[in-house]
Amino acid sequence: MRVNYSTFSTTQFRVLSDNQIEAIYLASLEVLEDVGVAVHSPEAIELLKAAGGVVSDQTLVKIPASAVKTALQSAPERVVLADRKGDRVMSLEDDNVYFGTGSDCPFILDSATGQRRKYTFADVADAAKIADALPNIDFFMSLGLVSDVPVPTYDRHQFLAMLSNTVKPTIVTAVDRDGLSDIYEMSCLALGGRDAFRAAPITALYAEPSSPLKHTRNALEKLMFAAENMIPTVYTPCPIAGATGPATLAGCLVQSLAESLSGLVVAQQKRPGAPVIIGGVTSILDMSTMVMSYGCPELFLMSAALTDVVKWLRLPMFSTGGCSDSKILDEQAAAEAAISLLMATLSGANLIHDVGFLESALVGSYEMLVMCDEIIGMVKHIARAIRVDDETLALDVIHQVGPRGQFLDQDHTFRHFRDQFWFPRLMDRANYEKWDAAGRKSMGDRVREATTKILHDHHSEPLPADVLKELKSIVARADAKLPGA
Repeated sequence: MRVNYSTFSTTQFRVLSDNQIEAIYLASLEVLEDVGVAVHSPEAIELLKAAGGVVSDQTLVKIPASAVKTALQSAPERVVLADRKGDRVMSLEDDNVYFGTGSDCPFILDSATGQRRKYTFADVADAAKIADALPNIDFFMSLGLVSDVPVPTYDRHQFLAMLSNTVKPTIVTAVDRDGLSDIYEMSCLALGGRDAFRAAPITALYAEPSSPLKHTRNALEKLMFAAENMIPTVYTPCPIAGATGPATLAGCLVQSLAESLSGLVVAQQKRPGAPVIIGGVTSILDMSTMVMSYGCPELFLMSAALTDVVKWLRLPMFSTGGCSDSKILDEQAAAEAAISLLMATLSGANLIHDVGFLESALVGSYEMLVMCDEIIGMVKHIARAIRVDDETLALDVIHQVGPRGQFLDQDHTFRHFRDQFWFPRLMDRANYEKWDAAGRKSMGDRVREATTKILHDHHSEPLPADVLKELKSIVARADAKLPGA
């Protein structure tokens, strides 16, 4: 039998050579040893000192390469996330690729009115419902930032909306350590206890260092709490080339990696083996608009390059795709979403987030999410590559049909057209007459109809009534602690 042997299970590409990867890694070590990072947490400073870090100016810590090497040796190269039922459904390792939304956009394009307005609790709940229904969305971040709840406890309310409306794994933001503690308690309650969470974590934390080369106390306290409790943590920077990072793409990658690795050292010093995912949103400042671009080719390119580096380090990778700088769901949004999703997928990044973002991450759009689900389906089909063996080479059927026949009535065709061909749900392939008779609908029309149908027809698997009651009590408890409550 003839088969095609491949290093990867999917079609992939690389941006960087091994020599370039090593140069970026070694340069990041030089930054940590010679420049250092600002660390605004006494506990984190002590952890870094114990790892051999040298402290000056009270908060500036220079981190030796040996500390990074030790952290890389103890950090797991495999992180697993589970759904709300406790099924371990996402293995972040090797070339496994998963897709999900981003979090905390302040605005939504209202599906009913088309108006741009602030996100509410109900909007996050609806976004979770849509993500729950879409076949190619694997995990859910909030997509929007709830605005109709108390600001200091928004994170608990937001997580309640998420957890109540999807069974898929979630990634959350938290106001502070206390907020994360409540979210952890809610997660354990929904799953059945801390041991159950440890075996099958249903949520991960998203937190960020601050570019350039700074770790705030708030971010570090969340990182250390997560490490202590073995909560998977996405700890990734968002340097903006030309603003909060060097204008050269390689230099921005060096800084980004240094920021991630210094956080990794803190987490592994707090608890060796703590699950940490690195990567980030590494983009540019558009010098004509002063906007950080979410649709620029540099973001796609640096994300793929950073994936090369992170995979070389054998850590899970957090990347970006399915987002746009466009203000509405239009041709620009489709083009930027498609290219970013294809590049992120072919790079082999494990978590591809921000699906559904418009307006440079200010707007979370239901319709953008639904359209991107269709694009992801196409991208997944491309990434499967082409199976080559005796059956697919089809020599027997080619011989049987010959120069004067056709393949439509062949058993070989019936056996394979379903597994070889991709079937769109929203994209139109009808002839002109059928398209015209069906109402001359655009892709945008079909996306809006599909979104409305999901909101009307889809019902997420509900939480048990007693669990939901206890979850709400945790949120109410946090609200009751607020001044003036």
